Amino acid sequence: MLFPTFFQRTLLSVSGCAVLLALASAPAYAQLQIKNEDVTIKFGIQGQFWADWNQDATAPSAGSQGYQQNFYLRRARLMMGGNIGDNITFFFQTDDPKLGITPKNLATGFVLQDAFMEYKVNPHFQIAGGEMLIPFSRQGLQSTLSFYSVDISSVSTVNNSALQQSALRDMGFQARGYFFKDHLQYRGGLFEGERDSNGRNSLREALYLQYDFFSPEKEYAYAGTALGKRKILAIDVGGDKQSSYRAYSANIANDTPVRGGDEVGFNLQYLHFDGRQKFTAVPDQNNFLAEAAYYVHKAKVQPFARFETQRFVAAVNNTKDINRWGGGLNYYIRGQNLKWTFQLLRALPQNGSPIRPSNEVTLQMQAFYF
Repeated sequence: MLFPTFFQRTLLSVSGCAVLLALASAPAYAQLQIKNEDVTIKFGIQGQFWADWNQDATAPSAGSQGYQQNFYLRRARLMMGGNIGDNITFFFQTDDPKLGITPKNLATGFVLQDAFMEYKVNPHFQIAGGEMLIPFSRQGLQSTLSFYSVDISSVSTVNNSALQQSALRDMGFQARGYFFKDHLQYRGGLFEGERDSNGRNSLREALYLQYDFFSPEKEYAYAGTALGKRKILAIDVGGDKQSSYRAYSANIANDTPVRGGDEVGFNLQYLHFDGRQKFTAVPDQNNFLAEAAYYVHKAKVQPFARFETQRFVAAVNNTKDINRWGGGLNYYIRGQNLKWTFQLLRALPQNGSPIRPSNEVTLQMQAFYF
């Protein structure tokens, strides 16, 4: 009965894509929402369908470096958000990441991605509780809809498995606030992190500070590219710790409108991770990411380039050092609501690593409505 099962899954995927496209192309005035005097609730979806070719990096030197080929839903999200009165907001999001990938990733499945409520005391102090993005780094707080490249950098997520995070999120309480006409902001909180069997170990602490020189950014998830609609220049620092584990970040992000609708953008990020005795699977390392893009509004295209490097401090780990570079093109049919992305990324192991250089080629179709 293999063929009927495959046919059913294919039909389901095609039907899902059709629904995503239909919603993405709906006019703005048709927003799906419920509203009365005190409560507003709106609904949305995000779908990112990938065609992905990954070259084998561990094949023996005399062997063939073939490509693993996959068609799968990188993200399949349902969203609900809104407000209750003037001072209470909420956001709820599910996901079924990497749906259809082969071989099956047993760590994936239907998950509750975000689920939090926030109470605004005043502009300087807002308190939220639930499952939310950790306030640690700019890229970790960016919307997955608007990266310059096809996805978040791997050098930004090396602590995910050790801290038992759900896609850069954790359960806890967070405070945030804004000063100097909303240009200076902070986010800080206490989170679960990794829990011992008796649950008596220390909690996870995170703090993030950002200054926006031009347009203030008060949204839950920041924009990567603003497609020429906002002028953004932001600098930020972040910290993340639990027990002896430490991590730090620093970032400069820029989106500058030019030529009546084009955009010049770049993102420069530094990250330091050190698991110490707490997380031995996260060796002491310094990671760098550089991205740049130019959006041509008349053609609706955006070529981009990306470079990242992962450098380990201890000499015994030097053969794990790796550089990745690449680039690609975004084609925006209707802004972030419907776009195509092509990316080529090449991994270059350093210092005599037994791992071979390899390529990753990705084609993405994104549909979004919220």
